[in-house]
Amino acid sequence: MSAERPTLPPVRLHTEAELARDALAAPLLARATRLARWAGPDTRVGAGGELADAQLPAAAELLGLTPDEDGAAEASEAWRLAVDTGLVDIEDPAGERGDPDDGSGEDDGAGDEEPAGTVTPGENLALLTGGSPADVLAIWLDGLEAAYADATAPAFDDFADLIGEDGSVDFDALDWDPETETEFLDGVLGNLYLLTVGEGADGSPVPLPALAASMIVPDDMGEPTDDVLEQVSDAMMRLDDQFRVLEPIGIVEYQPVDEALLVEEGEDTLSPGDEEDVTRYGMVRLTPLGLYGIRARMLDAGVDAPAIGDLADKGADALLGGVAHYPEAAARAEIQLWLTRRGQDGAAAELLDAARGTDELGPLRRLHCQQALALVGAEAEPAVRVVLGDPELGGLARVWLAERGAEGVPAPSEEMIFWLAIDTIAAQLEAAGDLEELQGLVEGLSGQHSGFFEEAWRVDHPATADVLEAMGRLHSDKKQAKDARKAAFKARSRGGSAD
Repeated sequence: MSAERPTLPPVRLHTEAELARDALAAPLLARATRLARWAGPDTRVGAGGELADAQLPAAAELLGLTPDEDGAAEASEAWRLAVDTGLVDIEDPAGERGDPDDGSGEDDGAGDEEPAGTVTPGENLALLTGGSPADVLAIWLDGLEAAYADATAPAFDDFADLIGEDGSVDFDALDWDPETETEFLDGVLGNLYLLTVGEGADGSPVPLPALAASMIVPDDMGEPTDDVLEQVSDAMMRLDDQFRVLEPIGIVEYQPVDEALLVEEGEDTLSPGDEEDVTRYGMVRLTPLGLYGIRARMLDAGVDAPAIGDLADKGADALLGGVAHYPEAAARAEIQLWLTRRGQDGAAAELLDAARGTDELGPLRRLHCQQALALVGAEAEPAVRVVLGDPELGGLARVWLAERGAEGVPAPSEEMIFWLAIDTIAAQLEAAGDLEELQGLVEGLSGQHSGFFEEAWRVDHPATADVLEAMGRLHSDKKQAKDARKAAFKARSRGGSAD
């Protein structure tokens, strides 16, 4: 009885304005912005647009970085981001100088006396201060892609002989598959995203060993083998390097692996003991900006990654169908946003109309419709009274009115009582909620009516047989369970038509 469910739970994102402020405050983009404003016609760049070596000390000083190789490297990284995100433009980076590799073995780029191009402000630089939050986030997403590429790239320092004359890399000789590396990091961040947005998640940092193990250790494996533990250790070190690269763009808060561990245990055997402080092995958490960025990447890849608010401007049919498998709190938040955007006038009638239907999601739509009507409040009563005689909505209407203490509510027919019972259990089965709660619902509904199963199989509801079969599995009373199974057989035998 299961319809297609979203791949991921819905995420509650910060507003675009809040996310844009976070993006502007991300260390790497903030540094790139400062360098873009500092640069001018006299700024010297190499053939690839990289900042000339002679410019790096001044750039590092501007950014408040240490006047050493590390500071120069961070300044160079910020400059590359300024170029990649269009904060600066390089006009004719190679000019008419020809191929920068003249066969002499010397690099004609960053070390040349003559600049390889002219630096001008990029169009995106003005958008960071004068554009909309969406403009800022679009620029930041370009920066995320650049940081992502850096995080999944190999370190070329030790592989200079693998770089061809045209600048291409012999990845086979490097024993490096860029697609595999990107897929691995995508998988890790996807797991981290799920751990962050899943029901019951509290936003706590995730230990790096657990995150690495989620990609390596099979779900059905008991005690990991030494080979698997070694793979987890290798993955941890890869992730440690990658999260160090990704943290400055603002998607994660990362506590790196304690370097003392590498001396104590050695990289080849890095693995926490049962009683050891796991935080020393790295802790990572997605930031609100990280949730936004990873979701954007997943959407681009075709992954169904809903966010609360996606349905706020859609019709009631899309709302009730969209929240069908949302966790209760997320469904309530989505419905509340929809009501705020839609307004109370006419909302109840629209919701009730969308709740009709004999398809698999019909029971869940009616369940969420009842919850939505509770949020509408007293304004819903006229529309609810209109459907008192509706075979699908009449029971729901009576329950809603009774809960509000309304007067003049007609008693339901026995047929309506049984239909509502089947519909209610069908909704809970489709929602796949707490098993104990579902068992309590099954036993409570069947216990309210003597001879429940003698009549329930006759109910003209498309889920009757499935519901009775499930009641046979869930009921703790053996006789009642047997009666439920017999009733399910009768319901299937009659082919769904009333006698």
